[in-house]
Amino acid sequence: MKPRPRRAAAVLVAGLLVTALPATAARATHAHAVPLRVATYNIHAGAGQDQVFDLDRTAEALRDLRADVIGLQEVDVHWGARSAFADEARALAGKLRMRVFFAPVYDLDPAAGTTERRRYGVAVLSRHRMLTAENHEITRLSTQTPDPVSAPAPGFAEVVLDVRGARVHLYTTHLDYRADPSVREAQVADMLGVLAADRGPKVLVGDFNAEATAPELAPLWQRLRDAAPGAGATYPASEPVKRIDLVTVSPDVRITGARTVATEASDHRPVVADLLIRGR
Repeated sequence: MKPRPRRAAAVLVAGLLVTALPATAARATHAHAVPLRVATYNIHAGAGQDQVFDLDRTAEALRDLRADVIGLQEVDVHWGARSAFADEARALAGKLRMRVFFAPVYDLDPAAGTTERRRYGVAVLSRHRMLTAENHEITRLSTQTPDPVSAPAPGFAEVVLDVRGARVHLYTTHLDYRADPSVREAQVADMLGVLAADRGPKVLVGDFNAEATAPELAPLWQRLRDAAPGAGATYPASEPVKRIDLVTVSPDVRITGARTVATEASDHRPVVADLLIRGR
């Protein structure tokens, strides 16, 4: 059995922060818990269910969630013509006046006639201060090389948030899409290894490319809870039949509500969960 990948080196986020609005979360229901609205959204590189690239539409869909922190998947940064070579992470953060951390899965040489490196991965948008951020490696099967083999690769994002004095670990992931579940099984084990090294409240969100009942996701439910089991399907956005976009939380996080949001700004629907986080 191959060894599990170790944690990636810490990444400073100061250079990636965009001025944020003051937090507007409601008052905690009691003195030792603070509210946090979390969302996950696979933004399909800014293209809607209609396959039309429109980052303003993506931003509006995100704004309508009224979330404090959002995990994004399928984020292009100068990736290609499909997204007008935009830096989607910074652009969305600017439109929403939120902080951002981008964690690339792929970091490739510039396209012909351009100077910016081509990057694709996941991101976190937050209204709360990010204390630290890391881009962890998990097992992946590359989509950018012929005859790929499973190997550690980056793209599993972790940020530690200061939520009105409470520290929260927020992780964003995008698991393998292939029918063979073996890579997702390895990815789940790798992610749990990262989570096990951290203390305190944890929230793991993302596009898992598998429903919560899938056997390869079973180990998650020994450590985490599904925050939105009854919130509805998320894929495809127009007539969803699968719930593959999940918000999961550690046992010390209280869930007060969750919903899937009907929008066709992507080929997935976003999921929003209202949480209470134990204060210090």
